[in-house]
Amino acid sequence: MMPIPKRESRRPLVVKLGGSLYDSVPSLVPVLSASPRPLLIVPGGGPFANAVRQAGFDDETAHWEAIAAMNEYGKYIASFGLPVTEQPVLPETPTVFLPLRYLKERDPLPHSWDATSDTIAAWVAAELGLDLLLLKSVDGIPAEHGILDRVSAVVETDVVDPLLIPFVLENGVDSFILNGKVPELLAAYLRGEPVSGTRISTTF
Repeated sequence: MMPIPKRESRRPLVVKLGGSLYDSVPSLVPVLSASPRPLLIVPGGGPFANAVRQAGFDDETAHWEAIAAMNEYGKYIASFGLPVTEQPVLPETPTVFLPLRYLKERDPLPHSWDATSDTIAAWVAAELGLDLLLLKSVDGIPAEHGILDRVSAVVETDVVDPLLIPFVLENGVDSFILNGKVPELLAAYLRGEPVSGTRISTTF
């Protein structure tokens, strides 16, 4: 288990809620709602993005349809009692970001499957100058003898999209991968307690 420093209890945080956690959303939203830290929640694509992948669109069409899928997943997350916003703003309370309209205006990332909701969430965190928590259905980035506690250089992995690690390292976005299938881990992380997972950062 990697010890992580006690965080400022009210510092906002960007949370990417992965699509693979679709079935866990009902148990995760109460934990997110009770967070002592303000949260801007960036949805993954979930089953909505899977449908886009299977449709065989060209890269341009697939890019925008996949972001539209994030909006649909975000509405699903919000249906359990969270407010939504279409602007990446510092939240006062846990809020779900629906990214389609804003990203249509800014268009900051490549139009390919190399830049999925992972990198979109990292871009939002970079825009706001905040840390990023990636909730996945795995314990972190695997290594030969378990889970990597820390990543400070680009490594090959299918846990995050190919552009995520280069982006967060280049832009100084302190990121942490956590298993969202264990709500107690999330609650502990939000309280600033040491938890298991993979930190992606160039700083110690």
